[in-house]
Amino acid sequence: MQQRLEQIAAVIDGLNEWTGRLVAWLTLAMVLVTCAVVLLRYAFDLGWIAVQESITYLHAVVFMLGAAYTLRHDGHVRVDIFYRRFSPRGQAWVDLFGALLLLLPVCIFILWISWEYVAASWALYEGSRDAGGLPLVYLLKSVIPLMALLLLLQGISQMLRSLLVLLGHPEDAPAHDARVEL
Repeated sequence: MQQRLEQIAAVIDGLNEWTGRLVAWLTLAMVLVTCAVVLLRYAFDLGWIAVQESITYLHAVVFMLGAAYTLRHDGHVRVDIFYRRFSPRGQAWVDLFGALLLLLPVCIFILWISWEYVAASWALYEGSRDAGGLPLVYLLKSVIPLMALLLLLQGISQMLRSLLVLLGHPEDAPAHDARVEL
C-alpha cells in the first residue's frame, strides 16, 4: 500500500512539476513581449491591442497554472507561528486536514462554479471586447478549471504524503525549506 500511495503522489507531483517548469518559460515570453510593446510604442509609435492583451493572457496563465507547482514546493505564503515547531507527524496532521477541509473544497467549488462560465464562453467562442484584440477569451477562461484541477490533484498528493508520514514513513514528508515565514 505504501508503494502504491507513493507512486500516485509521484505521478501527481511529476505532472505539476512538468506544468510548472513549462509555465515558467511563459514569464520569459511575457518579459520579451512587454519589452517589444514598449519599444514599438515609444520608438516607433506603433501598438497593437492583441499584443498588449497577450501580456495579460501570459500573466494569467503563469499565475493560475503555476499555483499547483508552487503548492508542490510549499512556496505559498502562510503565517507559520506553530507549524514549524510541530514534529513531522504534527505537520502531517496539519497538512492532511488543511488539504481535506480547505484546499479540496475550494478547488471543487472553483471547478463547479467556473464550469458554466467557461462553457458559456466556449459556446460563443468569446473574444476580446476591444477591436483588434485576441479572439481567445474562451481559452483563457478555460485555464480557471484547469488551475482548480491541478491544485486539487496536488492537494491529493499532499494528503497522500501526509498519510504516509502518519502511517510511519517520515521519509515521505515534504520538505518545508521554501516556506516564507511571517
